Amino acid sequence: MTSTTSRDRVLIVEDEPATRLGLTELVRTWGFATEAAADGDEALQRITTFRPSIIISDLVMPRMGGLELLRALKDEGGNLTVVILTAQGTVETAVEAIKEGAYDYLTKPIEPQRLKILLDKIVERQDTLREVKVLRRQLRDHGSFGRMIGSSAQMRKVYHVVEQAAPTSASVLILGESGTGKELVAQTIHQLSPRAQMPFVPINCAAIPETLLESEIFGHEKGAFTGASDRREGCFELADSGTLFLDEIAEMTPATQVKLLRVLQERAFRRLGGRHEQVVDVRVIAATNANAAEAVKSGKLREDLYYRLNVFAIELPPLRHRKEDLPLLIQAFLAELNPRNGKAVSAADADAMRIFEQYSWPGNVRELRNVIERAVILASGEFIEPKHLPPLITDSPGSVTPTMSIQPGTTVEEAERRLILMTLEHTRDNKTRAAEILGISLKTLHNKLNKLRGRGASREEVPSA
Repeated sequence: MTSTTSRDRVLIVEDEPATRLGLTELVRTWGFATEAAADGDEALQRITTFRPSIIISDLVMPRMGGLELLRALKDEGGNLTVVILTAQGTVETAVEAIKEGAYDYLTKPIEPQRLKILLDKIVERQDTLREVKVLRRQLRDHGSFGRMIGSSAQMRKVYHVVEQAAPTSASVLILGESGTGKELVAQTIHQLSPRAQMPFVPINCAAIPETLLESEIFGHEKGAFTGASDRREGCFELADSGTLFLDEIAEMTPATQVKLLRVLQERAFRRLGGRHEQVVDVRVIAATNANAAEAVKSGKLREDLYYRLNVFAIELPPLRHRKEDLPLLIQAFLAELNPRNGKAVSAADADAMRIFEQYSWPGNVRELRNVIERAVILASGEFIEPKHLPPLITDSPGSVTPTMSIQPGTTVEEAERRLILMTLEHTRDNKTRAAEILGISLKTLHNKLNKLRGRGASREEVPSA
C-alpha cells in the first residue's frame, strides 16, 4: 500500500453514528486516509494527532457545531480545507459558513458522486495554492498578479481577495466602473481555481435584449417560444464544471434574477419550455458598474440575490485613484502592442508621462490601452510623445494648464507676448494647435513671433516662426 500524504487525510465530523461511519468508509474507498469525530470538540483533538488536510463537517451538532469549529480553526491559523454538510433548511447558515472560510457546502442526503468530485477539486486546490505562491513572487518582483497589472496599495488589496476567493467555489461579486478590468479579474479567479481547465463563459447582461437574456442563460427547448426552432444549451450548461461570469448583473430583469437565485441555491434549473431539471456544477462570478447598495435600494437588484452573490466582494479602484500604476500598465501595453504593430516603442517621454499623470482617465484602464495603441501606431521613433496623444487628453481640464497673472500697469503688448509664449509652451511648440487655442490664423501667429524677435527677444525665449 502506498504511503498517504497529509494532503490525502480527511476527517469526518458528524454526530449521527450511521452517517459518520458510512461517510468514513466511502471516502476511504477513494484512496483517502480517514478518521472520524462526533462533534467539533472531538475534531479539534483529532486534528493534533491525525493532521488532516480536509475536514467534512456537519453544520448542526451538539457541544460544538460546524460554524463554531470553523471559527476555532481560523483562530488557530490552520491551512485546512473545510466542507460543510447541511440540511435543506440551513442553507443560509451554510453560506455564512463559506464567509467564515469553508470551501463549499453539500446538502443532505449526500450524493456520493458530488462528494467525490468535490474532494478531487480540493486535492487539485493544493496545486492552485502553489501557483498563488508563484504569483506572489511575480508581484513582488514585477508588479503584476497573473494578467492583472499594478503594485499600488489599492491593487494589492484586490490581489489579496482574489487569492482568498480563487481556490474556493464561492460566488464573487466584482464592483467597479466601466473599463477597470472586471472581466480580467473574473478570468484570473477562474485560472487560479481548481476549475481552470474547465470552461470560462462570460455573458454581458446589458448587451443582450431583455427578451432573449433568459434563453441565453438557461437555454430553451424546441418550440419554447416563437423562433425557437431547435433546442439550445444556455450558459449554465456551457459552463458546467467551470465558471460563469455574469457582467452587469443589475441589468437582469427581476424575473430572471429569481431564477438565477434558485440555481445558485439548488444547483439545478430547467431550460425554457423544459420539463426536466438539469443539474450543474457552476461557479458564478457576477459584476456591476452600478452602486450595488443603491441598486438593491431601488429594487433594480434583488436583495437576496445580492447577498447570495456577495460571499466575496472585490471593489476595483478607478485608474485615477491608482496613478502610481501608470508606468507598469504602459509598459505592459507596449509589450503587447509593439509586436502586433511591428513597432519598437520603449516608453512614454517625460512630457507625455506628465500628461498621463494629470489626466483623469474616465474610461479607466481600457481607455489607457486604447490611447497607448493609437500612440504606438503613430510613433515613428522610440518614444511616445505628446503629439501622438489624442486632443481629448492633451486639452482636457484634468491636464495642468498654465495660468498667467497680469498686474495693473502691464501693457497690451507685454500681455500678448506672455499669452503667446505660455500657449506655445502648453502645446509643446505646436504652432498650429497654439493658433487654434489663441483664436488666430497660423499666419498671424508666425507674424507675431517674427515681430517679437524683431523687438530683440532672445532665440531661447521666442521659438522660431
